[in-house]
Amino acid sequence: MSKNIIITGTSRGIGFEMVHLLASQGHHVLALSRNAQPVSNLQYDNISSFAFDLCNESDYKKVTAFIEKEWKHVDILINNAGLLLNKPFSETTFTDFQKVYETNVFGVSEMIRTVLPFMKKDSHVVTISSMGGVQGSMKFAGLAAYSSSKGAVITLTELLAEEYKESGPSFNVLALGAVQTEMLEEAFPGYVANTSALKMAEYISEFALNAHKYYNGKLLQVSNSTP
Repeated sequence: MSKNIIITGTSRGIGFEMVHLLASQGHHVLALSRNAQPVSNLQYDNISSFAFDLCNESDYKKVTAFIEKEWKHVDILINNAGLLLNKPFSETTFTDFQKVYETNVFGVSEMIRTVLPFMKKDSHVVTISSMGGVQGSMKFAGLAAYSSSKGAVITLTELLAEEYKESGPSFNVLALGAVQTEMLEEAFPGYVANTSALKMAEYISEFALNAHKYYNGKLLQVSNSTP
């Protein structure tokens, strides 16, 4: 059965792959990223896209308007967009942390808040975190802003799962290890991950479609690769 699915961070990497995997399965996908061009260039009748900035409050109104006009309800929200900063803590600034948290935490919470009124009990919110955000996991120098923000969305997911456990939707979070994407290459030049963006997109897509039947408030560690 066809689902209505919203995915953030779709201009490249895992998000880009997920859009086309899910669309090829017949699902209706709203692909959101600051640069909508890579997705809008591809001819899928069941893919919609427009430029969207998680840090721009007015852009969320565009999401609301789209749902009200085109879909009426949302089955799945995948919070995939993220900002990765690799920088020694002593060199970071207030603005550095603000930018990372605006995208990785505040953007996630605002997107959920925007979409919730259109979700049903069996709908599913999946947020992409990182192994670096898992308490007790191996940590890496330079990722203070990024990994701490990813820890925040793990806790946010657990809290929302508890708050909405009677009415739905389900909330789950995936903590990923290193995946070979443009974002990883930019932050760690020369590092080669053992997991491709397509392989991870396949896993996340399947999880988003089916895991709500079994999990709520669950943190799954998807890969043990570093960083």
